[in-house]
Amino acid sequence: PGLDCFLRALRRFRSIFKKRAKSLSMTNSAKSRVIYKGFTQGVSLEDLREEARNFAEERDWNQFHTPRNVLLALVGEVGELAEIFQWKGEVSPGVPEFSEKERVHLGEELSDVLIYLVRLADRCQIDLASAARRKMEQNALKYPADKAKGRSDKYTAYEEKAASKESKSGTGKVKSETEGLTKGNQVSNKNSTSWMSSGSFLIIFAAIAVYVVIYLAVGH
Repeated sequence: PGLDCFLRALRRFRSIFKKRAKSLSMTNSAKSRVIYKGFTQGVSLEDLREEARNFAEERDWNQFHTPRNVLLALVGEVGELAEIFQWKGEVSPGVPEFSEKERVHLGEELSDVLIYLVRLADRCQIDLASAARRKMEQNALKYPADKAKGRSDKYTAYEEKAASKESKSGTGKVKSETEGLTKGNQVSNKNSTSWMSSGSFLIIFAAIAVYVVIYLAVGH
């Protein structure tokens, strides 16, 4: 029993030591990394497009770089990028769980995806920079900050909500107009009934008067 307790304690100590060592390694790795301040200035999509085009022309690869082939190559690179995250579970922003070697690999695969994307746009003769800017403007209209803040709904959810509000407003207006017409008809019917009642009384009165006159005339 004493030996079993000692072995269990030893295993527990080794487990704690490994966790502390891993945590310390991640902390030191994070400290040694260059602080991320965004992308390098002075490198544009046009620079990458021109460089990728020259690269392909120097090797006579334009004959292979049809839009379909470049697209399939892009999909393949996205698959290789996904492999880096495979089986790692949820990864925090800044990927602190990655080693420096894995971060370098991640940058390489992201670069392959970007280069093929720029190359595909060039082979399709699409101004990617302008298209991206235009798309961002469209997204700003689809996802207004005051409605989309803190929410992950698709833009159609906001459109449906607005349409529902307009529909309710329109229904209320129609209902109000219908009620107004109904009340108007009721008043009209009431007035008509009142007039008919008065008219009937006058007719009856006139008929009695005529009868009396004839009776007196005949009697005399």
